[in-house]
Formats: sequence, structure tokens, C-alpha cells
Amino acid sequence: MMNDLIHTLFIEILEKHTGNKEQLISSRPLAGGDINQAARMETGEGSWFAKWNDAHAYPAMFEAEAKGLQLLRDTGTLDVPQVVGFGEKDDTSMLVLYFMNEGRQQKDFWQEFGKGLALLHRHSAEQFGLDHDNYIGSLPQYNQRHDQWTEFFISCRLEPQLKMARDSGRGDRSLVKDFERLYPHLEDFFPVEKPSLVHGDLWSGNYMINSSGEACIIDPAVYYGHRLMDIGMSKLFGGFSPEFYAAYNNSWPLEKNWTQAVDIANLYPLMVHVNLFGGGYAGSVKSILRRF
Repeated sequence: MMNDLIHTLFIEILEKHTGNKEQLISSRPLAGGDINQAARMETGEGSWFAKWNDAHAYPAMFEAEAKGLQLLRDTGTLDVPQVVGFGEKDDTSMLVLYFMNEGRQQKDFWQEFGKGLALLHRHSAEQFGLDHDNYIGSLPQYNQRHDQWTEFFISCRLEPQLKMARDSGRGDRSLVKDFERLYPHLEDFFPVEKPSLVHGDLWSGNYMINSSGEACIIDPAVYYGHRLMDIGMSKLFGGFSPEFYAAYNNSWPLEKNWTQAVDIANLYPLMVHVNLFGGGYAGSVKSILRRF
């Protein structure tokens, strides 16, 4: 629900960015996801996308998202919304972006998307992780830096989710034991590679088709990780064409066992879903663990 507070906060963020006195002409509610509300805002300067939520429930969420979007955008590989700014007022936090108009998919959409993701993943860092924590959905995502991928994957991805599941009663001791049996074998699935800049939450709901008919990636959970994390997430719920994977492999070939490795990579997003939604996701986790 939009009110004077939302409009005031939006104008404050926009004026800080433009340095000009702004006036809101209109606002139209948009789908904002599970935890955010969103709107298209119109001023004399153009169209803007604003989303907001409870600042106490999700501290520094939009600051982290803004950093992640900028990090992706700075690579110049795939289209990413341009950040205007973020701010907070009376327990409400907001992120403002330039509004992205949607278009029709180009003929070579999937090939260019796959090639662009491979180029994105070529951007690297000295260690796995990031210089700040962020969120995956509405859950905190910890990015303490590690030299080894499997150490990072265990301590910053799997263990926090496993602890959350145990504390909430959504995971039992047998689930913990299954994970503990897997840990010594993780290196068998992940080829040793330099850290890749990953989107971190690359499912079909987190890309759109821009006005040029190209892929634009949104709502990231950015960090430097193993590139199989993005590949795995893209396959978890489907929606990506085989041409996407063929183009990716042509640009930067994956190891021969990559289809098995992505199941292991997807233990992280599946555990996130266990903690967010419960239901049958725990069964999917156990099925993967027992298979490998």
C-alpha cells in the first residue's frame, strides 16, 4: 500500500541522486515479490522502479542489493538495472532503480544470454565470498571470504541453512548426518577453478527481456563463488533453453560431469527453500544426498 511516507522517501532518494527538485506525477503498484512492495513512479524526469519493505525485518537488504547490482553492471557483460539509490525513513527501507521497459525476445536471445553469463563468470577475485553479507530471498547470506570453494560452500552456504532447519524443526539429525557424509566428497564434484562472480539466484523469475530483446538479470544474491552455482540454479526450476547451455559451454566449457555437479550445487537453494517454505523440499534434499 502506497502512502505519503512512500512517496516522500522516493522523492528524497531521487533528489539526492539527481540534485534537482522532483515532483511525483503518478505511481502505479507492481508485483514486488514475497517480502517487498513495488511501484512504477513517474516524475518530470522519467520513469522509475521503487520497491520497499520493513527496514527492521531486513536490515541493509537494499544497500546490499544495490552493491550487487552495481557489481554485475560494472562487468559490462549482461544487462542489469541501473541503481538510482536507496534510503530509509520511519522503519521503511526503499531501493530505486531506473525503470526497465520490457520488449520482445530476440531470435538469438538464449545464445547471447548463455554467452553473456560465461563472460560474467570470467570476472574473478582472489577469494571466494564477498566484502559484505547480503540476502538470498529473505534469508541472510553470509559471504566470509575463503581460499577454498568447498570450505566456503560448507561454512557459508550449507551449514547456516542446516542450522536454521534444525532450529526450526524442519531438519532432523538424519539430515545432518547425510550432509556430514557428503562433505569429504565435495571436491569430487566441483572442479578446481578461480572464484567467479555469480548472480547467486539465477532462476527464471530473475531475468526479464529488455526493450532491445536481450536478457536483463535482476534481484541478485551476488558473491564470488563456483560458476556451477548459477548453472545449477538455472536448472532447478527449469525455464532455460538448451541453447542457453550450449552457448555457455561453447564460450567456457564445463566439466563432463557438470550435470551431476549441479545437483550438489542445488543443495544450497533447496535448503533455502526448506527454510522458507518447508513442504517437500526436504525430501528433494535427502534424495540428492542419498544418491551421492
